[in-house]
Amino acid sequence: GQVRYSVPEEAKAGTVVGRLAQDLGLEAGEAEARRLRLVAQGRRASVEVSGASGALVVSSRLDREELCGKSAPCALRLEVLVERPLRVFHVELEVTDINDNAPIFPAARKNLTIAESSVPGSRFPLEGASDADIGANAQLSYTLSPSEHFSLDLQKSNERNIEPELVLTKSLDREMIPVHRLVLTATDGGRPSLTGTMELVISVLDANDNAPQFNQSVYKVQLPESAAVGTLVTTVNSTDVDEGGNSETSYTVTNVIPLSGRDVISINPKTGEIHLTGALDFEEVSVFDFRIEATDKGTPPLSSHCKVVLEVLDVNDNAPEVSVTSLSVPVPEDASVGTVVALLSVSDRDSGANGRVRCWVWPASPFGLEATFSGSYSLVLREALDRERVSEYEVEVRAEDGGAPPLRARRGVRVPVSDVNDNAPAFAQAVYTVLARENNAAGAELARLWARDPDEAGNGRVSYSVAEGGVGGGWRPASSYVSVDAESGRLWALQPLDFEELQVLQFEVRAVDAGEPPLCGNATVQLFVLDENDNAPALLPPAGSGPEAGGVAAEAAAALGSESGTLWAWAAWGAPAGQVVAKIRAVDADSGYNAWLRYELWEPRGKGPFRVGLYSGEVSTARALDEADGPRQRLVIVVRDHGEPARSATATLSVSLLEAAETALAAGAGSSSSRSAAGAESGSGAASAATNVWLVVGICAVSSLFLLAVVLYGASRW
Repeated sequence: GQVRYSVPEEAKAGTVVGRLAQDLGLEAGEAEARRLRLVAQGRRASVEVSGASGALVVSSRLDREELCGKSAPCALRLEVLVERPLRVFHVELEVTDINDNAPIFPAARKNLTIAESSVPGSRFPLEGASDADIGANAQLSYTLSPSEHFSLDLQKSNERNIEPELVLTKSLDREMIPVHRLVLTATDGGRPSLTGTMELVISVLDANDNAPQFNQSVYKVQLPESAAVGTLVTTVNSTDVDEGGNSETSYTVTNVIPLSGRDVISINPKTGEIHLTGALDFEEVSVFDFRIEATDKGTPPLSSHCKVVLEVLDVNDNAPEVSVTSLSVPVPEDASVGTVVALLSVSDRDSGANGRVRCWVWPASPFGLEATFSGSYSLVLREALDRERVSEYEVEVRAEDGGAPPLRARRGVRVPVSDVNDNAPAFAQAVYTVLARENNAAGAELARLWARDPDEAGNGRVSYSVAEGGVGGGWRPASSYVSVDAESGRLWALQPLDFEELQVLQFEVRAVDAGEPPLCGNATVQLFVLDENDNAPALLPPAGSGPEAGGVAAEAAAALGSESGTLWAWAAWGAPAGQVVAKIRAVDADSGYNAWLRYELWEPRGKGPFRVGLYSGEVSTARALDEADGPRQRLVIVVRDHGEPARSATATLSVSLLEAAETALAAGAGSSSSRSAAGAESGSGAASAATNVWLVVGICAVSSLFLLAVVLYGASRW
């Protein structure tokens, strides 16, 4: 509905016009919370909404005459907005008139010339006063200062105006009184009333005693407002029964209502033709009243008057005007259908069908117009928005009036769409396969991961992290091996990788945006470690004495790199060719070709009594042994892998050549020492088991005491 208030003009600033918030149904304090306010309408309204109370108060001087002129009633149409949700209310404020303007005559002094031959009853129209007020405050009454020759008669020209006429009541005698000085007083109908005066100076002349007479008292003319300058309005005509110069008449315009009409027409003083000298505007003035005076050239000249009423007809010369009174942008992409985006005001200064306006939106989707009041529209959302598809709309509001031909107007509205976090980051691949060589440098880049988020700003800013856990690293999490740069997605190694420790590492990388709430996406990374030949063959100690070892005895040390240990073996004189004396055992921590070992006899070179199996490592006799071979043979054996470059280890084997009986004794000693070593080893194992049992008992006791202390402390605190 529409709220209406009235306030007298010239009300003091701060005067409460009405309790607007209460009349609109708002609760106490809601007016300020919802930002109750007025929307500017192009001209100063002189009122405002009090933010605390929600009352409509006078903010500056209210002058009804300045706001509305002579229009009655003087109604100001205001638009009031509240937010959350956005609503518009229409308030009509009527400014009532007070008597603050006194009547004003066109001139402070009026000179009249009246022939002494004028008969009693002769009438002389006077220019009436004007009052800027309206209603009773503008109802004027006139009085004339006392005179025995003149009286005042009031003629009602229309419902609004009263025209005073000076009436001759007694014949004039110029020789007795050549000049009469009277005062015409105009009094308005206000309370208290205000007055204005004009001095009448009446000169009495002889001779010419017949005034010109118009053939009609009122000329009514209609012209369209599009009439061109120079158009003939009408021709006034008067006759004078006098002869000679007393019958020659000239025409002048003496009074114009409103005063702006002085520049609209001109009259030919000889022919009485009235032509347009200015443009007509129906929206400014629809009716002009002109007073035409015909004056003869007698001595003294006589005059008569007629009225010309010019009615201006409306033409469709004003295009519709579209203005945006409120714009709520940007619009979030999750805004619901029906959300008000903008408030628009559409007007056309023409009247009738020329002023009836039809509005629509182009293109229609996804916005539409809803009429909220006469000339007011809301731009509302018709369909759901998607910023990733369209981030901004250029909406055009078009208006067309009902004239012939119709006039059109358009107003563009830019509606940006703000982003919400409705898209999770998505990796280009669900599974990434990464190959990395072992012994890589710490900090080396392994791969680059990238996830796309079509949102913008923080909603589209992606940060990367390695999810806890991982398969293939044993008990160690994946984050101890690799890390990912939070901004760039660069995957890099935290430490050198060791194929012998880790062959495959599978883990997840998470991409999280900075939206609220944040959204995330995952990708699986399979990291395969490629073997490098970084381990040299390692020699193992002998397995013990036995037939296969040929009596290998005592200590043997593993060799790493260039280090070497000494192995001992015995062989009997006369041993046949092919008898195994010892077996060199070695392992390589690498895999594949890097761990495939071969054995070579380095010393002695040439044809010696012994040889080494290329891949078995067995040391055997190359021929039958004899005394010429000496009591001891020193063999240097090199173990190499097939890596690139190849790595090697060296073993030194000392073979003693004995008689067959001595060889048997050495073998027996070796067996007994092996058994004693085994017994010692079993004894030490039993002692170690007992120690482990007592260690477990001690740990349990300490844990029980700690738990009891915690329980007692909690109980005392409770």
